[in-house]
Amino acid sequence: MKRAAERIARLLFLIAISLGCGLPSFGQPQKAGPFKSSAIQVLQIQSEDVKLPAEFQMSLYENVIEQVDKTKRFQHVYRDGEMSAMNAPDLVTLRCTVTGFTQGSAMARQVTTVAGTTTIAVHMQFTDKDGKRLFENDAKGQVRFFGENLRATYDFGKKVGAVVRENFVTTSPASK
Repeated sequence: MKRAAERIARLLFLIAISLGCGLPSFGQPQKAGPFKSSAIQVLQIQSEDVKLPAEFQMSLYENVIEQVDKTKRFQHVYRDGEMSAMNAPDLVTLRCTVTGFTQGSAMARQVTTVAGTTTIAVHMQFTDKDGKRLFENDAKGQVRFFGENLRATYDFGKKVGAVVRENFVTTSPASK
């Protein structure tokens, strides 16, 4: 019994030291940048493994483009398929893949504040023009209390905007 208690104490001691040493925490976004680019191309939202209604997929895409544009970090924000994006020498590409989706209920949210949450989990990958990965990040869009289900796509778009602000610096036309 005494040996078991000693082993548990040692284990707890090692865990405390590991946490105190600042070891990387898993599941946290990777720190990157700051990167500098004059253009970004946002590709269509992918959802192969998760069944996502079409209205959510379209709303996600539009909110991501709107929020990335609002950051003013890029001179040009291109949509998927725009050929003029290939002319940008320092193009960054954003690929988003839906990894989870729970459709809640706006009525349940209004009746109780603990039920009906809509959640969309998405993995983001930023790559350079050559396809080299710059960094990746995971984020969730949610609507928990009031609002329609599509509000979760707006919440996710805001989180993409925050990631862009953290990892990219503003470019000006003179700095090319």
